[in-house]
Amino acid sequence: MQIWVDADACPVVIREILFRAAERTGVTMTLVSNKAVRLPGQPNVRFVQVPSGFDAADKRIVELMSAGDLVITADVPLAASAIEKGGVALNPRGELYTSENVRERLSVRNFLDELRGSGVNTGGPAALSQRERQLFANQLDRLLARHARNTARQ
Repeated sequence: MQIWVDADACPVVIREILFRAAERTGVTMTLVSNKAVRLPGQPNVRFVQVPSGFDAADKRIVELMSAGDLVITADVPLAASAIEKGGVALNPRGELYTSENVRERLSVRNFLDELRGSGVNTGGPAALSQRERQLFANQLDRLLARHARNTARQ
């Protein structure tokens, strides 16, 4: 399993949690973004820069990932593509996307896009809370522990 991070919109505090987890577990992690991202000096943490453009990082992640990989993203279409390819998707607020809930999230996202397109101000997401940071860290730990158990069995 590798971890792929949609780094364009990933909060710095979530990146720090991910860096510590990658250091602790040795899992390879790749951040993908259209702008430079500061990385720790860990050999298992990599960076892929993509050209600017709509969904360029998302498309590159889907292209590079494999079944069983973990994708960190708040982007619902990317989460849906990752799941479709056999991966696992987790958002920075600690919500694990599933094949069931990602369809619902896509419908809501598309509806809100239509509202914004017609001039309705739908607001943005709330600031990341301490509870959500903890939820993310706990969910990440569960996923990494499950991966370690599965690897040990093989």
